[in-house]
Amino acid sequence: MSMNFKGILDLLKVFKTEQDCINYLEKVIWDGKKPISPYDPNSKVYKCANNRYKCKNTGKYFTVKTSTIFRNSNISLRNWLLALYTLSSYKKGISSCQLAKLLGITQKSAWFVLHRLRFVFENPMFKTMLEGVIEIDETFIGGKNKNRHRNKKVPNSQGRSWKDKVPVLGMIERNGNLICQVVSNTQQNTIEPIIKKNIKRGSHIYTDEWHAYKDLCKNFNHQIVNHSIKQYVNKNASTNSIENFWAHLKRGIYGNYHWISKQHLPKYLNEFSLRFNTRKHNEQERFDLVLFSSIGKQLTYQQLINH
Repeated sequence: MSMNFKGILDLLKVFKTEQDCINYLEKVIWDGKKPISPYDPNSKVYKCANNRYKCKNTGKYFTVKTSTIFRNSNISLRNWLLALYTLSSYKKGISSCQLAKLLGITQKSAWFVLHRLRFVFENPMFKTMLEGVIEIDETFIGGKNKNRHRNKKVPNSQGRSWKDKVPVLGMIERNGNLICQVVSNTQQNTIEPIIKKNIKRGSHIYTDEWHAYKDLCKNFNHQIVNHSIKQYVNKNASTNSIENFWAHLKRGIYGNYHWISKQHLPKYLNEFSLRFNTRKHNEQERFDLVLFSSIGKQLTYQQLINH
């Protein structure tokens, strides 16, 4: 791309008008080549007025937004791209209330915009098998029982209980990618199949002393750091990298979003995971990656709110 932006002021200079945004999206989606019909990729395409195109084989009209998350949105593409930049570049994200003030839209619209963007943050290029040196750990999202009001406390919810919290499993390749997902519990029969599915056999795996990891030695080179005796490094073994990500995730949730539902937690994990996995990208590379990921993805409001 000939355009370049390193901050929000540069972004606003690049996208001065709605037409600038449309031209940029066309370059990213169609790679600077001829438009491709979302209804028939092999069809000839005619250019029409007002940034519209016509698919010859189907007779249908479309725009560059038709096959993306921006389809049928009344919010300007300029606002969409500004929202995308802030969500992808702000290390701990941006709340819907903050975004609503920034864009001059309602909080409900800002909330929908952010969830549509999180929907395309799940990029398959970061779902490849992990190998080499891998750190694995679990965490629980949902706040501490001691901080709740008396009438909201949950009995017997301390430690590894998930009665009032959501367990999340994380796997991080040192100097590589991170994979994390919501799990139903942290028992061996739940965690071990996920590990085998995402990590190449024979890799070096470092975990804490949790009993769910006890049989990993059968398929991996497994080493343990025993946190119960305050051991945090055992030669090369440690879980410091994955715990650093957990700390970053929780500071973002508790400090910025304050509270998130169990239903939408996977989308927030997508958000934080993509920012981590693109930590070596510059702002525009990450921006373009998410734009390109929006191809073929659509999320309606009804789909979002349905459990």
